[in-house]
Amino acid sequence: MHDSLAKKAELLETVFRRIQATRMEGVPLLHPGLHVQAVGFAQEPETPQAIGVLVTPWFMNLVRFPLKEAPDVLLEGKVQWGAERLSFIAAFEPEFGAFAICSLASPMLEYVDQDAAVATAREVLAQLRSPRVDSQTPDPQRRRFLLGRSAVPPAEGCTVRMKGAF
Repeated sequence: MHDSLAKKAELLETVFRRIQATRMEGVPLLHPGLHVQAVGFAQEPETPQAIGVLVTPWFMNLVRFPLKEAPDVLLEGKVQWGAERLSFIAAFEPEFGAFAICSLASPMLEYVDQDAAVATAREVLAQLRSPRVDSQTPDPQRRRFLLGRSAVPPAEGCTVRMKGAF
């Protein structure tokens, strides 16, 4: 991880630990077996922004933030990430600065422990970062089947005719 990216991810954890200890103190939806952890932060392709997952005892969010002071960087709104279109909401914490979030889970009570939450976060990131094959590409063999034609041509001398086939 890039040095400034690692520092920003650590700062994000610090800020949200402080939020847990102050603003979230006593809130019943906190999962007692979870703690704040930044997972898999990396620079977005071709942008001066980073994306990763923030796991807390009360939510799991995709988080985007600028890697340098860039007031003209738009963080919120719809973002195309591979085959997925994600909606981000702008946020700001005075100690951290501007960032945007996309909710993955809240509350976190369905997770058994920190390992399960982090494994989910890593899987989300792996899915987002993996190259996708266009699922709209028709499979010619499937089309033949759906039209009542065999995917494998009949042996020579055999005639196969289905009722209603073209």
